[in-house]
Parts: sequence; structure tokens; C-alpha cells
Amino acid sequence: MPPPRHVHRTATRVLSVAMMGLGVAILVSTLARGGGPLAVGVVFGVLFVAAGAARLYLARTPHD
Repeated sequence: MPPPRHVHRTATRVLSVAMMGLGVAILVSTLARGGGPLAVGVVFGVLFVAAGAARLYLARTPHD
């Protein structure tokens, strides 16, 4: 069984990628329905992608 630290690191990465995917899906859905640049879906989509990318960046180890 892997150590808990490794499980936590992997779960963080998986959830961060899922958050980014959800953000992209929100963006695509909003733009497909004719949303403008300040539509709520566009803003939330960009925020989800940014939060997921920030989590991935902060979760990297010095060995990466």
C-alpha cells in the first residue's frame, strides 16, 4: 500500500485536472449558447481553470 502522502498528492492532482476539465466544459457550454465575454459561465469557467492550474502548480514537488 502506498504511503498516505503519495495518495494525497495523487488525489490532489487528479481533482485539479478534473476541476480544469469542468472549467473548460463550462466555458464551451456557455460560448456555444451565445454567452459573451462577461457571461457568468465564462467567468466561472475561467476561474475553475485557473484554480485547477494553480493547485497543480502548488502541488508540484521539488523533484518535478
